[in-house]
Amino acid sequence: MNEIQNKILKLKKEKNALILAHYYQTIDIQEVADFVGDSFELAKIAQKAEEPLIVLCGVRFMAESAKILNPDKKVLLPNKDAGCLMADMITPSDVIKMKEEHPDAAVMCYVNSTSETKTHCDICCTSSSAVKIAKALKEKEIIFIPDRNLGSFVAEQVPEKEFYFYRGFCPIHNVVRDEEVASARKKYPDALVLVHPECNKAVRDAADYVGSTSGIIKYVQESPCKEFIIGTEIGVVERINKYLEGKIAYLLSTHLSCVNMKKTKIGDVLNALTNEEENIELDQEIMNKARFTLERMVNIK
Repeated sequence: MNEIQNKILKLKKEKNALILAHYYQTIDIQEVADFVGDSFELAKIAQKAEEPLIVLCGVRFMAESAKILNPDKKVLLPNKDAGCLMADMITPSDVIKMKEEHPDAAVMCYVNSTSETKTHCDICCTSSSAVKIAKALKEKEIIFIPDRNLGSFVAEQVPEKEFYFYRGFCPIHNVVRDEEVASARKKYPDALVLVHPECNKAVRDAADYVGSTSGIIKYVQESPCKEFIIGTEIGVVERINKYLEGKIAYLLSTHLSCVNMKKTKIGDVLNALTNEEENIELDQEIMNKARFTLERMVNIK
């Protein structure tokens, strides 16, 4: 631990704060967090949080979700500019239009979306919960927003339902190509290829396993194999190589670094705890409507 990390740990204890970090955060931030996870895991932890102060080390939609699930708590986003390009690709009016075109369909909203967008949806999902939620919905038609790649992956697993997709995508995962998978296999012939469902279909089809961030890490932990080519954000590769002894992870593509996730620095976390700035504040009506979709997601059996 360095000096900044030690100051954070001291302040965290003094202020009775909870630090949550996404797997895509840098390792020094993950080291001071009380919990590191993917979007679904962070949402579940946030919902059950007892601490009066939550520091969400990730991007804005994650901090907003934590605030929506904890309206009476103070939620801090260490870097105010940490947004999400996918979340900004869709607006409430886009959702309304799709609902008018498909009035019998349930609207599944990937958690990578703004709070305003969530208010026009029936339920949220994450990459780790999407298939389960799609199967659990009583509706036979599903509007899936905003990620077309994750949506098509879910549709492949739930063929009994009709899906309608928005044109959104993750700019980081979407640029990876199947040619890069072939090249990586030649370079590391003993490695398995594990990719995120935000990758396009050609990449998913070329992989040995497709799963969420936490799913990929669990797969590595449980697999008898030692080498893995990872098709998701570089933070996952760094975590595997640091914490999973006997396992070696290689990054599938040089494109796999999220500029928004990497905006948050360890110094930002210290500043957030010290000054309690960048406090997430949302309209009460928006929070109430969005909370319904998030609570359905974390509570679904």
